[in-house]
Amino acid sequence: MKSIICTLLCGITTGAFAQEDLDKLIDLGNPKNEKVTATFKSGSLINLKTTETIHRNELDFKVDHRFGDIAGSAGGSKNFFGLDNSSDIRIGLDYGLLDNLTIGIARAKGATEIRQLYEANLKYRFLEQTVDNSVPVSIAFFGSTTVSAMEASEDKNSAANFDDFSDRMSYVSQLIIARKFSSDISFALVPTYLHRNFTAFNDQNNMFAIGIGGRAKVSNRIAVVADYFLPFRQSSKKQYRENITGQRYYNALGVGLEMDTGGHIFHLNFTNATAMQESQFISETNSSWGKGQFRWGFSIARRFSFDKKAKE
Repeated sequence: MKSIICTLLCGITTGAFAQEDLDKLIDLGNPKNEKVTATFKSGSLINLKTTETIHRNELDFKVDHRFGDIAGSAGGSKNFFGLDNSSDIRIGLDYGLLDNLTIGIARAKGATEIRQLYEANLKYRFLEQTVDNSVPVSIAFFGSTTVSAMEASEDKNSAANFDDFSDRMSYVSQLIIARKFSSDISFALVPTYLHRNFTAFNDQNNMFAIGIGGRAKVSNRIAVVADYFLPFRQSSKKQYRENITGQRYYNALGVGLEMDTGGHIFHLNFTNATAMQESQFISETNSSWGKGQFRWGFSIARRFSFDKKAKE
């Protein structure tokens, strides 16, 4: 899998200078330093955030849902291929303070030992790709703070054995680097830092990871999307946790379809990640594609404008 990531990274670097792929994006008469628009159609692919932000004075309402395992010991026809179960649910609101600055709040069920999650987040796009390649990529910063509202566990080895309020909190910082190679192809590279104030015994509080994802349009309304996260776990702690829990850690991989219905952006996806919050699926994905432990999921977003001038 690492070789796949290296290949994709080399492709991004090489493609950064392929001006001919972007020529179709330039309308005659427009300035060459015009900014590239719609690198992606929404603020996230499956598990990976994109550089897209909400326009100023717009509100984006989004619902994400993930079901149970399609196959494997917990899936199959007895559970209607996972549709009888729900691994995680997330409801979020994002608001555009500026065209390149979005703030958001969300509530998620949670899919690890830590549940009842409340999130506050911010995304700031500070660099935008131009059609003449004078700026070859778009770059955005995403940061989130998540707090658990669940009742504290009495198990001293549990990740939910909260003594202080700060033990309930986790933080994620991401630098999202994206490029639109043509009107049909976009890629993103996402270096990530995760910090959890409190973890299960002998688990790691700090973790670095790198995510990669892409979008390929197959028609005016439909695109294929995919993303993958590679966390850099400390081998000693990883082995200890796997021995204690009896479960292996896997890297989150998702593939899906993106459908633009005009008023909505709808994603139908498949992923081995049960959780939706970065603080959970990056560090604690215990499901394997090879064992049939992947699931249906969907997200649907609806955007509302409060800009009176734009309406007029």
